[in-house]
Amino acid sequence: MGKMDLPLVVGVDGSDCSLQAVDWAVDEAARRGLPLRLVYASLWERYEGRRPSFGTDRPAEEIMGEHIVASGAERARLRNPEVKVSGEVLPDDAVSVLLREGHDASALVTGSRGRSDLGGLLLGSVGLTVAARAMCPVIVVRGSERNRQGAYGRVVVGVGESAEDTGAVRFALRETQARGCVLEAVRAWRCPAHEHVDHPFLGEEAGRTHEERASAILDEALRDLVGDQVEVERRVVEGPAHKVLLSASAGADLLVVGALRPHGHFGLQLGRVAHALLHHSECPVAVVPERT
Repeated sequence: MGKMDLPLVVGVDGSDCSLQAVDWAVDEAARRGLPLRLVYASLWERYEGRRPSFGTDRPAEEIMGEHIVASGAERARLRNPEVKVSGEVLPDDAVSVLLREGHDASALVTGSRGRSDLGGLLLGSVGLTVAARAMCPVIVVRGSERNRQGAYGRVVVGVGESAEDTGAVRFALRETQARGCVLEAVRAWRCPAHEHVDHPFLGEEAGRTHEERASAILDEALRDLVGDQVEVERRVVEGPAHKVLLSASAGADLLVVGALRPHGHFGLQLGRVAHALLHHSECPVAVVPERT
């Protein structure tokens, strides 16, 4: 099975946000022809120990997890019977489960908030950690129903500093092709405050230089990836990247950004831009690892 055929893995916990994540993932799986796998992270073994072989009672957490997975799978089948759905309760904490699942996933999908920090997918702990460390794309499903359901016909990708960081652009291009919509590629730029503050003309000249450099980075990032198969809008915008992209998220179905994964480094790698988007975007956010 190639990487492109691996399942979409959804972390479920029974919360409303997790149900929204299931709905989004079903539609995504259908678009891309992928199987869907639902996982529930259960700590019952760790807390309650192994049950005696002669016992018949099962821990409530295990039973609840199985119910959540089963009801999520049924919800997915009702939404689209053609998507192949499987599910499993896994005895570990949510971060460990999702990071492990990410090794054999096309992408990980989570809701924007969970039942609790311990058992669910509370962004700010589990969601942020997974987005920062996963070796596959992580999609946090958030925003209004219109954004989640693809009402705007637009995928936005934030282009980073290096034109070599093409993982996010490639992912956004695949999404655009699968959805048959517009790709909006955005590169934000700023003129450092200390440059020529006493000379307005020189400051204007410096600003033009920064804008031209940003435009060149954008062109380079798109040059080998975008042909005639999709409609592309290029935007070079002055301002802080997180504010520029948050503004763009209001009229987008999906916002895609990259996150550095230095080779051999397994610590948290989530910059200010991705962090802000995961908390405040008005549409679902995909964080795509960029290998360095």
